[in-house]
Amino acid sequence: MTSSVPRAQRDRNRLLLVLIVVLFLGSAVVAGALRFSGWRPAGMQNHGELLDPPADLRARTPRLVDGSAYAWQPVERRWRILVAPPAECREACVALSRELDLVWQLFGRNADHVDILWLGPVPEGAVRNTAWRELQADPGLRATLPRVDGGAGEADNGVPAYVVDPNGFVILRYAPGFDPGHLRADMAKLLRLR
Repeated sequence: MTSSVPRAQRDRNRLLLVLIVVLFLGSAVVAGALRFSGWRPAGMQNHGELLDPPADLRARTPRLVDGSAYAWQPVERRWRILVAPPAECREACVALSRELDLVWQLFGRNADHVDILWLGPVPEGAVRNTAWRELQADPGLRATLPRVDGGAGEADNGVPAYVVDPNGFVILRYAPGFDPGHLRADMAKLLRLR
């Protein structure tokens, strides 16, 4: 025997089925639109400028002030913060050294996996810690860094900072006058990738 379903109930069931399908497909369409429009959740965005393509420093072997070579050694999974200040940088560099020291201390147990590379002479009064590596001034290395002397609309005579991955690729750039908290947040995410 077939029992006939009242027309009102049948229409209600069909409407419910259509709503479920629209809800499922609608959320997929919205997610796809957000993904392909370039939107990313705040927790997945980096604060520094992502360099695409990244600058490749592997062919260059920087020299420390004592003359020894600073090898990239990707096996150690060591991240680097590279600073290449202009020749006459004084107060701004001393302030930047304090900020970088604070950022380095805030890495906590991961601080041992980060080196701070300072390209060129360090000004008097700059803060140094155990992660500090002073490199000899190298015009070729400096020229490899993207917009090292600033870009359009950036502070004059500022000091940009760069994040170098364990393999020797410059992946992030922070414009002069950057917020050190942003550098710390981005580095904390990268250190979790170790």
